[in-house]
Amino acid sequence: MLNIRFIVKMLGSMFILETFFMLMAAGVAYYYGDGDLKPLLYSCAILFGTGLIAVLLGWKTDEQAAGYREGMLVVALTWALLSFFGMLPFYLGGYIHSVTDAYFETMSGFTTTGATILTNIEALPHGILFWRSLTQWQGGMGVVVFTVALLPVFGGGASQMFDAETTGTGIAHERFRPRVTQVAKRLSGVYLLLTCLSAFLLWVGPMNVFDAVNHALTTVSTGGYSTRNASIAYWQSSYIEYIVMLFMFIGSVSMTLLYFFLKGNFRKFFADEELHWFFFIVLAFSVITVGWLFYNGLDDGFEKTVRHAAFQVISIVSSSGFITADYLSWGSFFWLLVLMLMFIGGCAGSTSGGLKVARFVIINKNLSNVFLKQMHPNAVRPVRMNSHAVSSSNVYRCLAFAFTYIALIMTGSLVLSFDGLTFEESLASSLSAISNIGPGLGDQGPVGTYASISSLSKWTLSFLMMIGRLEIFTVLTLLLPGFWKK
Repeated sequence: MLNIRFIVKMLGSMFILETFFMLMAAGVAYYYGDGDLKPLLYSCAILFGTGLIAVLLGWKTDEQAAGYREGMLVVALTWALLSFFGMLPFYLGGYIHSVTDAYFETMSGFTTTGATILTNIEALPHGILFWRSLTQWQGGMGVVVFTVALLPVFGGGASQMFDAETTGTGIAHERFRPRVTQVAKRLSGVYLLLTCLSAFLLWVGPMNVFDAVNHALTTVSTGGYSTRNASIAYWQSSYIEYIVMLFMFIGSVSMTLLYFFLKGNFRKFFADEELHWFFFIVLAFSVITVGWLFYNGLDDGFEKTVRHAAFQVISIVSSSGFITADYLSWGSFFWLLVLMLMFIGGCAGSTSGGLKVARFVIINKNLSNVFLKQMHPNAVRPVRMNSHAVSSSNVYRCLAFAFTYIALIMTGSLVLSFDGLTFEESLASSLSAISNIGPGLGDQGPVGTYASISSLSKWTLSFLMMIGRLEIFTVLTLLLPGFWKK
């Protein structure tokens, strides 16, 4: 039977840890004195009280008895419930008046999607803006990963929870430490270091300290929330754009590879096949975009055109969603490029969303083998990544993932179309949500918001955001009758 006490205790532990993150936002609110301290403190009290009760109820659990079912259930409930508690500062403070809108905004934050219902971001007080950015920073690495790193007391359940939240890491990269707590600590350390470096470099430019910290939180996490209505375009600074591009790209690279790079294992880093593919995808789409802009007379000088093209490409493929130009004016050809980039996404084990480049490569290589078998029926050529053969079970899993991914995009598009969105808005919004991108097409494009869509569409997109962040199988498995059997 399910170890209910373990599930309750783990949820409580994560609620308590989340309280300290929210207290950081309360500290920012106190410093700036914008009037948002009370809703943040009330939310902290509710979150901490709920967490304490849950920990006490599950205190005597046998943590070694937890298995994969408990791990998946804890992870799914954590993301669903933390989005509920995380929305309280928005709702209690009156900054977002609807529960649906507040939950959508918070789920978009934790999943690093970046879709927003807010029409005037600059009207929000500093503490709320910081909390909004902090949700994305936590979601980039993963709430459970942080909890395992900071509170390594979960016994046998830690590995199940870690694997359930980071399901893409085993596609191309193996775990580099035997204990999951060691992995979580080292990955969190890399993540923190990159965030601090990004904040410093942004602060050196035209950003003030507050803007630099907030954008560092949402750039390394490839989240896309900004403190300005015009996003990165507000500063009109090529320096800021290049720094943000750099860290969006870094955030799209496997954290495991980044750890090896920082440890001095440059050969392993630069020899990684998935990284090669990701680099050439970014390069190819950027070159095509530049050519398209010049061909249609949409250029604004060579350097600026190249910079804007590369920025939009990296922002979309990394699932960040920052903008420096209204790409809707670039025409339907670029819209198709956007949809393709949304689908592919970044590298496995990174903070970005999408199908993941590793799966894209494996599926393409498997397709090549199918054509080879047509010409040479007796040929035997396994799919290889980084010179290692990929097991047939992993190939089938990648194919199953891609099929389910497309099916969910189509299902979401049907719901949104039924609810009144146009074809391109429905398709782009559904793909953007499950890939954790943020902006879509039409009214939900780079200069628009999701404020005008109905509650049904917002709840549908919220579900797609969560299922995309947890890479589908963790959530969908909970819906199978066999999951709940003894």
